[in-house]
Amino acid sequence: MTLAGKRIIVTGSTSGIGRATAIAAASEGASVIISGRRQPEAQACVDEIVQAGGVASAITGDVADPSFGEQLIAQGAAWLGGLDGVVNAAGIIVRATAEATSDDDWARQMAVNVDGTFRVCRAAVSRLRAAGGGSIVNVSSTCGTVGAAGLAGYCASKGAVISLTQAMALEHGAEQIRVNAVCPGAIETPMLAGGHDDGVTIEDVRAANLASIPQNRIPGPEEVADLILFLLSDRSRHITGADLAIDGGYTAQ
Repeated sequence: MTLAGKRIIVTGSTSGIGRATAIAAASEGASVIISGRRQPEAQACVDEIVQAGGVASAITGDVADPSFGEQLIAQGAAWLGGLDGVVNAAGIIVRATAEATSDDDWARQMAVNVDGTFRVCRAAVSRLRAAGGGSIVNVSSTCGTVGAAGLAGYCASKGAVISLTQAMALEHGAEQIRVNAVCPGAIETPMLAGGHDDGVTIEDVRAANLASIPQNRIPGPEEVADLILFLLSDRSRHITGADLAIDGGYTAQ
């Protein structure tokens, strides 16, 4: 069990990549805090973990709330008895060109994807330092490394996550606090299907994505979770400041 004894907080863990990560981490021996905006979904994830013999609890809230990052880390670390890892998987997407992006849509993406990630990272540092080190994994996107038409605000926010990751890796490397980003491409999650124009079906979305993926497949969130678990584990102890693509070759083109 690669995470036996680890104490981990996962934001955005009521669905998608975050949920898959929390469940996988618990199955590998970690004690996990589930966090998201929706209490019923958070509790359902906790129940699934506990029924499988794992250890988990839920703390609900919105990472866009300026006070929630510190609250989550403080309460989570207290319940866990310390902290060894954090996964920032909370994120939203608005499908719009720069010209069509409203101030509100821009601000909301930055508040969740950038500000929320930053505040959780900032709050986590002192707790990880107290544990003698640890791992932060930020979920960025291929949109953070290459542009995507019609996703201007999302691209900007995910690029910021990568830059934050690199800066914090340099700031805390000597303390054995590792900070890395994973950059998924198209993944079978609710985000893949959401926010498209009327009349666009999930089959249309899958076909458009498959046409640009050399492997010609769209994986489930469990495959991203496997990469995140590796970065949380001691097996990756010399990896920090990295942004790791998991995209079937999309960004290699």
